[in-house]
Amino acid sequence: MTTPKKILVDICHPAHAHFFRAPMAKWMAQGHEVMVTSRRKEMATELLTAMGIRHQTISDQSRGALGLGKELLVRNWRLYRIAHRFRPDVLTAIGGTFVVHVGFLARRPAVVFYDTENARLQNAITYPLATRVIVPRCYQAWLPKDRHERYAGYHELSYLHPQSWQPDRNIALANGLDPKGPTYLLRLVSWHANHDVGETGLNLDLVRRVIDRLRQTGRVIVSSEAELPADLKIHAYAGDAAQMHHVMAFCAGFFGESATMASECAVLGVPAVYAAQTGRGYTDDQEARYGLVLNVRKIEADAVMASLDWLLSRDLAAMTQGREKLLSESVDVAAYAAERVLHFATVGRN
Repeated sequence: MTTPKKILVDICHPAHAHFFRAPMAKWMAQGHEVMVTSRRKEMATELLTAMGIRHQTISDQSRGALGLGKELLVRNWRLYRIAHRFRPDVLTAIGGTFVVHVGFLARRPAVVFYDTENARLQNAITYPLATRVIVPRCYQAWLPKDRHERYAGYHELSYLHPQSWQPDRNIALANGLDPKGPTYLLRLVSWHANHDVGETGLNLDLVRRVIDRLRQTGRVIVSSEAELPADLKIHAYAGDAAQMHHVMAFCAGFFGESATMASECAVLGVPAVYAAQTGRGYTDDQEARYGLVLNVRKIEADAVMASLDWLLSRDLAAMTQGREKLLSESVDVAAYAAERVLHFATVGRN
């Protein structure tokens, strides 16, 4: 039997909690000790609690370059103190800026999973110190030579693969899915993440046009990081944030500014429009390989409204076929992630 290891997992975003849930369960089932540190961003801490995962919150999300710089210093110091006491055999995270700095200082291996190419400043201060950077095969940006790996698949398959998770229509109905007709999910982001600096999204007039167009066909649910204006609050998602994937799985389509949610829809076989000035290698890949995503780079009325024509014309059989092809060409991401972290817990920083 493998000697039990100590693994420190740093969770800075709700999607990171989802990604590591299955690997953490695998590690603990094998007798390894897992410590989780968290960051208050959107519903990350609440989601960890809802999953029954014990965690220690050590910072809140900051805004702007000055705020993010201050958080980097404070969070690194707090994480270092925790690592000094816990003495992990390996640290791991998505993005990984904090764990690589602490891993370097503590002389512990740090394994980073990431898929966001346009986080250039973050990646520049992270990748050079990482023991290993692990990315999907479609990743399109710079990686450290001889210290990176690519895998076939997407982060979202760690928690939405049909072998480990099945959507429940009753849960979806209890959280806002229309029982009689199609439901469309619209996602708006706050643009406060480090990789969002300099980028803006849909203006409210265009958001209203999108909602009006989709309302002609079915119910519209809006998930927004920022508070919606009074006239749009009727569409706001009022369900449990932890149950959103059940709703998503039964939607007729997705339109939004979140690449993660677009990819989540894609791996569930739900057609998705990702509208943002800067793209992602994984949503580009899901469009080119499987036809499950439409990427919109020009955030202007003509391009956005044309994308709704695409969304509303998708054929269910084609989406199902695209998803089956995607699944057949992807690895078991949760098992792969769990194995690679354990590998570096064993061999160290080399």
